Amino acid sequence: MDVKEAVQTAKKYVAELFTDETIADVGLEEVVFNDTSNNWEITIGFSRPWQKTSLAAALGNQAPGRSYKLVCINDNDGQITSLTDRVLTAS
Repeated sequence: MDVKEAVQTAKKYVAELFTDETIADVGLEEVVFNDTSNNWEITIGFSRPWQKTSLAAALGNQAPGRSYKLVCINDNDGQITSLTDRVLTAS
């Protein structure tokens, strides 16, 4: 599996899994290949409707908040091995 296939698989998986939540702005944030586990670790970001009423919006910033999910995909068979929250920290 190449990086483009892995990214498409991760984006499609997240979009389908969260379809009932009407997510928007699904996009790639980060890609890492883990040689030890032979997994693609792909961070996908998206917006949820209720995040538009976050503290940022209350302070006048109308940009919606983002959720980030780390999707792990086995490189050998293309199967999703996990989906977890990805918490970003300020650098």
